[in-house]
Amino acid sequence: MSARRLRWLAGIGGLIGAAAHGGDVASEANAAYPKAYALYVQLHQHPELSGQETQTAARIATELRALGYTVSEHVGGTGVVAVLKNGPGRTVMLRTELDALPVEEKTGLAFASKARAKDPAGHDVAVGHMCGHDLHMSALVATAGIMARTRDSWHGTLVLIGQPAEETIDGAAGMVRDGLLTRFPRPDVVLALHVGNELPAGTVGVVEGIYDTNADSVRLTIHGRGGHGSAPHTTIDPVVIAARTVLTLQTIVAREVKPGEFAVVTVGYLTAGTKNNIIPDQAELGITVRTRNADVRKQVLAAITRIANGEADAAGAARPTVEVYEATDAVYNDPAVTRRVRAGLESALGQERVVMTEPITASEDFSVYVAQGIPGFYLSLGGADPQSYTQARSGGPPLPSNHSSRFAPDVDPALHTGIEAEVAMLREEFRASAAGG
Repeated sequence: MSARRLRWLAGIGGLIGAAAHGGDVASEANAAYPKAYALYVQLHQHPELSGQETQTAARIATELRALGYTVSEHVGGTGVVAVLKNGPGRTVMLRTELDALPVEEKTGLAFASKARAKDPAGHDVAVGHMCGHDLHMSALVATAGIMARTRDSWHGTLVLIGQPAEETIDGAAGMVRDGLLTRFPRPDVVLALHVGNELPAGTVGVVEGIYDTNADSVRLTIHGRGGHGSAPHTTIDPVVIAARTVLTLQTIVAREVKPGEFAVVTVGYLTAGTKNNIIPDQAELGITVRTRNADVRKQVLAAITRIANGEADAAGAARPTVEVYEATDAVYNDPAVTRRVRAGLESALGQERVVMTEPITASEDFSVYVAQGIPGFYLSLGGADPQSYTQARSGGPPLPSNHSSRFAPDVDPALHTGIEAEVAMLREEFRASAAGG
């Protein structure tokens, strides 16, 4: 047992008995951990951007093929599908993501990523697994090994997928378009998890019903008339229009959305110009919109266009170009599946390590599988160092969120727990088949 795991157990003493309650799943995860950790380090050091996950996909495919799975590659781009048939029963799908983010890692880890790549626009960018997908992949491969070695504990068909391009929320749709649900066994249920600092490592969070939010990515191009910086009267300055637009967009949630309804409008970037004494011809805003209610979603998107047009009109500029170029619906955790999985998690991990949580504000394209009529469940995996988590909850330094350059889960015990949780969820869903659930 590692020193970090001993420190975890000491730091959250109330969970020690619960961990022991995990029984076989805990010991199976412990046995799988060294190899899973080595894979985690390797994946962490070699991240790849969305749609470019060629080496990552090849590594996952090789690992799963060595475990006896029938593996198909290049599904929906760089996607991987692995199938293990084990007699009659349900078909259960477990999904992980392959991609990383265009973020420079600043965690200080000995194995921190130094990778760089060209983004779709041709810019040279740093690349890092600052959302935890490396941990997800490592857990899935370890889980695959446990399930392959313990076929007497379940019956049915297990489908594992490595999905590309989750960060650009189009990878799931790409795999579905490429026949994920027709070329391969169609699942009766689909499962996934995500690590984050919302919970301490060693615990998992369960949400029944709406799990996260709708997401819409908006590209707003403001058209001005450029010229010399010393002669602004001869121009229509798109930078000023952009600045006014950013500020006015903040009034949508504050003054237009009914209090109590959830909505977020964030401007993630504003780009314009090349030199201090040149007024450019245009400026571009990148906006993310998060909602849960369909009517609020329409309201907010319409308000963005209305405000952008109004600010342009006020400046005498041409109407801006508004593009919604990425979108995904909120993930919905099927109530029946949620209740079954929760019971399995509590049995395997102990009740104290399984907590009911609130829906999160992030989004992701796992909802695409649910939209195909497949009941789904998405689990929150605790990733925060327990001591730091307790300090943050008591007014100490806040913990970095996913996508931060400093985000790094407390791998031991987060990876242990991820493996335990995935094995427990899969076995519970296969048991539901035997029970006629």
